[in-house]
Amino acid sequence: MTDIAVRSPNRWLAMLVISISVSIIIMDATVVNVVLPVLIRDLSLTAADAEWVNSIYSLVFAALLITAGRLGDMHGRRRMLLIGTVIFGIASVLASTAGNGTALIAARLLQGVGGAMILPATLSTVNAMFTGRERGIAFAIWGSTIGGMAALGPLAGGWLTTAFSWHWAFLINVPVVLIMLVGTLAIVPETREAGLRRGLDPLGIVLSMLGLGSFVFGLIEGQRYGWWAPTALAPAGLPLSPVPIAFAVGIVCLIAFVLHERARRAAGRAVLVDLDLFRLRSFGFGSIAALVVALGEFGMLFSLPLFVQGALGYSALDTGLLIVFLAIGTFLISGGTPQLGRRLGGRAVVRLGLATEIVAIIGLGLSFSTGAAFWVLAGWLFLYGVGVGLATAQLTSVILAEVPVEQSGEASGLQSTVRQLGSALGIALLGTLLVTTLSSNFSGALDAMTGLAAADKAAALALVRDSVGAAIPELGTLTGAGPAIVDAARGALLDAARLTTLIAAAVLLVGFAATFGLPALKTHDDA
Repeated sequence: MTDIAVRSPNRWLAMLVISISVSIIIMDATVVNVVLPVLIRDLSLTAADAEWVNSIYSLVFAALLITAGRLGDMHGRRRMLLIGTVIFGIASVLASTAGNGTALIAARLLQGVGGAMILPATLSTVNAMFTGRERGIAFAIWGSTIGGMAALGPLAGGWLTTAFSWHWAFLINVPVVLIMLVGTLAIVPETREAGLRRGLDPLGIVLSMLGLGSFVFGLIEGQRYGWWAPTALAPAGLPLSPVPIAFAVGIVCLIAFVLHERARRAAGRAVLVDLDLFRLRSFGFGSIAALVVALGEFGMLFSLPLFVQGALGYSALDTGLLIVFLAIGTFLISGGTPQLGRRLGGRAVVRLGLATEIVAIIGLGLSFSTGAAFWVLAGWLFLYGVGVGLATAQLTSVILAEVPVEQSGEASGLQSTVRQLGSALGIALLGTLLVTTLSSNFSGALDAMTGLAAADKAAALALVRDSVGAAIPELGTLTGAGPAIVDAARGALLDAARLTTLIAAAVLLVGFAATFGLPALKTHDDA
């Protein structure tokens, strides 16, 4: 199978349009991290709402990425890029005008649909437009754009929220979308894959979405509905919480998905995922490492802004400036990563990067205190960014090392899906841990306080738990409490954020262990 493409004389202008397209969807995957505490206060989001706002984008992105890429291969990547851009623009307007958590979550879901259509279309178009040395340069631009915007998104979101309002963190997408549409229509050529076997796998799509969605639902909603026995918020009449039911549905759907995909593959029919790829050691163990890296990274970036804004009193802009040190570390190391890969091998560089990430996150967690200095936190984030740059830059090549060339596109889409799935799971798992620990710690601190009415204690606990610490400054108005209850809440959030961060380091340690299953092979880039 080969790409049908015209070697456009405007291909580098088209590359600019593609870079803008990639920038906007990656930025919106991270911009909410900094804006979230403000959203919690302005829209009265619960803790579960906050996790859904963050994770639904990655979850939908992961579920539809492969299918959207296949549709683009069959019917035209530019067409898919245009449709995805329109959907993303509409969703951004809806997000900017959302008046409650439900509307915002729905808009983020729609953004995920648009993003899942845009990303594979851009990658495949780059692959079709360029050849030889130019292709290597174009892929480097594409990858650098993703890395840069993932870290700069929080800074942009923090500035827009502080200077204007959180609405502009989404509304700023509208003029960019218009530029994307005009540029795509005028410059980007239409490409598709010749000889591609037609057909989709609708049942596979449904089973994978239900399986993954049920697991994320259970992780996020356990606090609200109860992990086993139903709480007062659970639907009436249920003998047990819907959470274990969701986990059971997830297990059944994912088992059914595996059996269904194997049966279709044996029958020679189109499949959503070629599960045989996971039998390749580089792909299987590399995918585990990629999933765990994304899980730890996005879970940690979910809790960090809540801590520094709730416990340290940072503004959204201050938080964005703090996180930009992660980007600086990534950028500075990226120039030397290819040379390190050639000298040490991709596997060794991935291990070095993961080890650096683990050390940095442990240092960050141990540095958390109510008097933590900005530059101390920034230093650990810089080191973490160095680790991300080392690990991420080489991990994709390592994952694809044993994949046959004719399956490289499919494998690339699958490893991107794995990363997005890790992002959603990281927010769900570590976000739930943060909320649960915060509630437990603050409840214990309230029990030890005298002179505070039981009703006020209950109101304070609900306020802090549901806002994940964002409403801590409001606690000082409670009768008979004053600064003491604010200090207690900040201490509870501090301990919860420290534990969550250290657990993120433990998760990354699992990814580090997975690298020992990687074979010592040359990557495609080395070759």
